Amino acid sequence: MKQLSTVFLVFFLTIAHAQDDQKTRGLFYKVSLSATLTTNEDYTIGNDDDQSFINLNGIFLNNTLGYQFDTRSSVGLNIEYDHYLDQNLNFFPVFLDFTYNILDFDDQVFIRGGYGKLVDLGKAFENGNMYKVGIGYRAYDDDFKNSWLIGFDFSRKRFGFRQEDKLSSFAVFLEFMLF
Repeated sequence: MKQLSTVFLVFFLTIAHAQDDQKTRGLFYKVSLSATLTTNEDYTIGNDDDQSFINLNGIFLNNTLGYQFDTRSSVGLNIEYDHYLDQNLNFFPVFLDFTYNILDFDDQVFIRGGYGKLVDLGKAFENGNMYKVGIGYRAYDDDFKNSWLIGFDFSRKRFGFRQEDKLSSFAVFLEFMLF
């Protein structure tokens, strides 16, 4: 097993080094912060309670290790922590995603989708499965290496007894991608 992992590591380091001068191929790391918002049902126009119409409902932190095949497509392995404030729920999704650039100019417009499992890390975390779809905009730095991504994701989580509980959310994300 140790020899297989060493071969795997050397293979990916060789690919990463060979593709170091290209923006369109190779291994990447991405970190993301997302927030899901909800409307305040108690809000009234002209109130003096310092309440806002839109409230924060959840925060998601994501780490991705992936491979970009060409200028249009990439795949990633995601490890995420999701916390929903109103429901007081914690999730730890581990999932694969696929991203496809639908408009490929200096900057890109992309769509993406992913599917995976909600890992059971104990009593405080829910177990089940999830899927995610999204759309976003990717802007490169001056060297066309690293990039910022901003957009929207819709996710659906199934959990609980026989996975009968469902939670859908619409999130705004901001990501930083390193090649």
